[in-house]
Amino acid sequence: MKVKDIMEKLELFMVAGASGVDKEVTTGYTGDLLSWVIANAKPGAVWVTIQSHVNIIAIASLLNLSCIIVSEGAHIDKDTVTRANEEGITVFSTEMNSYTTIKKLIEIGIE
Repeated sequence: MKVKDIMEKLELFMVAGASGVDKEVTTGYTGDLLSWVIANAKPGAVWVTIQSHVNIIAIASLLNLSCIIVSEGAHIDKDTVTRANEEGITVFSTEMNSYTTIKKLIEIGIE
C-alpha cells in the first residue's frame, strides 16, 4: 500500500512531504520515545507519534520510514515542515489519538 492510499483511507491532513506519497508502506510502528523508535522501527513503516519537532524527520530519514502520522492534533513546528519537504518525508496530522489511528491502520491491512 502506498502512503497516498493511507492518506485517503484514514482521511489524514498532509502537512509536508508531498513528494513522498508514492512510497510503499510495509508495516506500522508507534512510539514517542525517540531512542526506542530508532532501535525498533523497521524500514517502510508508517510511524504514529505525538512527537512533532524536527528530530522526527531525522529519524524517519535515518530509518527509511515511509511516512509519519502526528496524532492527537499535536502542533507541528515550521522547522519540521521545512525539513520534511527537504527530505521527502510525508508528514500527516490527525485529530485521532494514537490508539484509534493504529486501529484504523490495522483495519486497512497495515500491521
